[in-house]
Amino acid sequence: MRTDSWWYCLDHSKVEPYYGCRSATRLGPYPTPEEAAHALELAAERNDTWDTDPRFNDPPEEDDADENNDKGWGLFG
Repeated sequence: MRTDSWWYCLDHSKVEPYYGCRSATRLGPYPTPEEAAHALELAAERNDTWDTDPRFNDPPEEDDADENNDKGWGLFG
């Protein structure tokens, strides 16, 4: 792992170098501190792109549209 990479810490809302908080609470790595500072904005943009991408937003199937549909999970239902 490169030690000259940067992360955005979600616990402290700040940019950190490689040796910082645990990875589970950070976004990154980013090549510069400036890019890491915009990690939340980049994540929001990516989420919007994913949410509006027709490849990942199929119309609900007929069974999915019925909220009272209780067919279970195959053998387990």
